[in-house]
Parts: sequence; C-alpha cells; structure tokens
Amino acid sequence: MTGTIRAVCASEKKGTAKENVGSCKLIEDYGLENDAHAGSGRQVSLLSWEAVEAFARAAQSGAANNATAQSSANDQSAQSNAQAGANFPAGAFGENLLVQGLDLVSFPVGTRLKCGGAELEITQIGKKCHSACDISKRIGKCLMPSQGVFARVEKGGVVSAGDRLELLPCRRFTAAIIVASDRSSKGEREDKSGPALKEILEAAGFLLCQSLLLPDDQEALYKALCSLADVQRPDLILTSGGTGFSPRDVTPEATLRAAGKNAPGIAEALRAYSMTITPRAMLSRGASVIRGSTLIVNLPGSPKAAKECCEYLLPVLEHAIPLLRGEVIE
Repeated sequence: MTGTIRAVCASEKKGTAKENVGSCKLIEDYGLENDAHAGSGRQVSLLSWEAVEAFARAAQSGAANNATAQSSANDQSAQSNAQAGANFPAGAFGENLLVQGLDLVSFPVGTRLKCGGAELEITQIGKKCHSACDISKRIGKCLMPSQGVFARVEKGGVVSAGDRLELLPCRRFTAAIIVASDRSSKGEREDKSGPALKEILEAAGFLLCQSLLLPDDQEALYKALCSLADVQRPDLILTSGGTGFSPRDVTPEATLRAAGKNAPGIAEALRAYSMTITPRAMLSRGASVIRGSTLIVNLPGSPKAAKECCEYLLPVLEHAIPLLRGEVIE
C-alpha cells in the first residue's frame, strides 16, 4: 500500500501555517530540518490530501451559503471567514507532509512508513488544538486534531514532493498507560506507578503512545479507555489504581463498560500470582478485557505491585498481541 507526498512544508513558529519547501531533510529522532516542531514530542506531522479536499469542498459550500446570508444580513465577517476557508494551500493546517492516496488516520500507532530515504513511525493520531493556534483563528477549524497523524523519525533522509510513501512491515508492540488516582491527579501525591510501568514497557521494546493521570472518576476513565482504544489503537492499555474496595475505586467498572469482549483469564492469573506475594491480593477487583484490537488490563495502584504484575504479564503478551492483530492463527 503506497501513497504520494504532495508537499513538504515547514514553518519557523508553532501554531502557524507552514510553507511548501518542496524538499527537505528529515533528521533522525528530531524531525524536519529548520521546522518549528522538530525536536518536540510530535516530530513530524502528516495530513491526508483527501481530507483537505473534502474540507475545502465543505468550506466552499459554506461560503456560498454564508454569502447568501451576508447579502441579506450584511454580515461582512461571515463572508470574510467563508472566503478564508475556501482556499487551503499546502501547509495551511500546519502539516509537514501532505500525503495523497493513504487514509492516514486508519493506521494504528506504531505503523512504520518509508518516504524517500527516510523512515517514520507513527506515534500519535490526532491532537488537542491549542487556543493560540493561528490556523483555527483564521479558518475557524483545524483539521489536525481529527485528521492529523504524528510520527518520529526512525531513519533520516531527504524527502521531496512526488516521493512515494509506503508502509513497512513489523511494527513494534504499542501501549498506553492510565493511572487512576484522586490525590495524584490533584498534585497532592507523586505518581510513581506510571513512570515504573513506562520504564518496564519501554525496556521491553514497546512504543508508548500516551500516559494519562486521571482522578478516580468512572466516566472520565471510560471515555479515556474508549478514546485510546478507538483512535490511537495501541496493542495494550495498562491501568493502575482504582481496583480495590474503596467507594472511589471504579476502574474495573469503567473497564468492563468499555469492553467488547471479556478476557478474564489474565485478571485471574494476576490475582493468583499476587496471592503468592500477599494474601491481600484477593481484594483486587481488577478486570481484563478486549476492545477492538486493544487489550486492556487493570493493575494495582501500588507501584511495587503494578511493577510485579506487569513483569509477570509481559511474556504472555508475546503471544497475545499477535493473536489480537490477526497475525497468528491458532
């Protein structure tokens, strides 16, 4: 499966439209040379040409409707905004690479891409649009929050308009972490579970696409689980905390609510293993489920217990994740 790079764009400032430079060097683990976003967590941004075309058609339709309304209501600002939104040159939405022929947001985090002599790895799908974004102020809406894809430069090289963008095989296992804690989310206590899990997963070769610290709120946890599984689509989501008997412990309820399939054996095995360490493990209500192609596993809130359970789980994931991906037929 391949696409074509329509434009290579860069800018000196973040939150502004970029200019098509035609060709540029991608620097390993950094980004596009001389681009404002290089070196950040989102090194390279990609946007589908088809998404821009669809947005432009909708904007042109809106321009015609607004022009009619303006003529009757004499609303000059509406006409001005409609005209600004009807023309989108390459880089208008702050994208580095404008790509034709690939539905970029359909690829999960961890997907690898080759363009020119460079290689990229998708690390994030979509983003939160910050309030100071010039693009949103000028156009009224930015495509990057819903259609933007962000990548890390695995291998540097020159990339140019007209180059093919092709998918590479063997993407890494990917994961996300959610820590549920009222106190830590308020800054009243340092979160140690999240960093401990991050260290273990990255040492095992996982690509960590997101780490969240949330209060013990069932609705917030449910929405975060659904969003991660449905948009970023990591192979694994590990939660830590909220699995006990306290009235505020609601992580299992949020997890079961987000489930497409139950996978109780994992939670049962973790409890059985933890029982060999402490009898209090029988108080854990942690669940393990599948949503789409993502495995969600609840771990204890204690950093020590979360670490022990994660390390116990890792060898099984070597088989479980390829099964979820459809790469192994039993």
